[in-house]
Amino acid sequence: MIEEQEKGIYIFCAVQTDEKEEFAPILFDNQERFVFTIHYKDAAMVAAEVPMKIFHPNKENLLMHQQLVSKVMADKDTVIPISFGNVFHSVEDVEVLLENLYPQFEKLFPAIKGKMELGLKVTGKTDWLKSQVYANEKVGQLAGQLRGKTEMAGYYDKIQLGGATQEIFSSIIREIEEDIYTPLKGSAEAAKVNDPVGEKMLLNASFLVDREKEAEFDELVNAAHEKWQDKVDFKYSGPWPAYNFVNIRLTVEES
Repeated sequence: MIEEQEKGIYIFCAVQTDEKEEFAPILFDNQERFVFTIHYKDAAMVAAEVPMKIFHPNKENLLMHQQLVSKVMADKDTVIPISFGNVFHSVEDVEVLLENLYPQFEKLFPAIKGKMELGLKVTGKTDWLKSQVYANEKVGQLAGQLRGKTEMAGYYDKIQLGGATQEIFSSIIREIEEDIYTPLKGSAEAAKVNDPVGEKMLLNASFLVDREKEAEFDELVNAAHEKWQDKVDFKYSGPWPAYNFVNIRLTVEES
């Protein structure tokens, strides 16, 4: 006889509502799952019943989680995203979690109400970055000194060349932040510079933007793109829930 697997409750995000709701079913772990809300006061977790196990953050699972949160966001103006992979033993455990988190949610709900996250990644075009490096007089001198030298003899020059190149990249990044990031930050409710992904990335930023100011923000991004498009590539994404502007710990206190 096959033993039935223990059921758990997977949570996707929190919303501000006191009405019980159901959302369109999703395909999760190769099975259709109903999506519903679990409540405490005017806070609710959007959840689904799943097998009680560890879910791996592969591409398919992460996309499923992200798409479900985005669908909820299309209906709700206040969504607190929850990171992937949180499974609790029961609805009661989630209710206790909500009660524990409610003091944080009371502050977060008004802070993110009617707001969304937009992302901008700016990556330097290879040819332009090379032109900036080799146009530098110091780099040209060091590169000339390296020609014809053995690897051992040119070791110190290589260190200096690396340092000079890094100085140029740092200068470009400062210019990008001043000319692109700062004006966008001024139009946003909040802004954050994240770690770059890859050697050529010059800006990796997230912005919390009021929905009513999305068009204004888009215009600023478009203007920056027009100015810089020959030198860099833009990747503008969103709208997302406020992933980079929410920091909550999911814990259930032991009784």
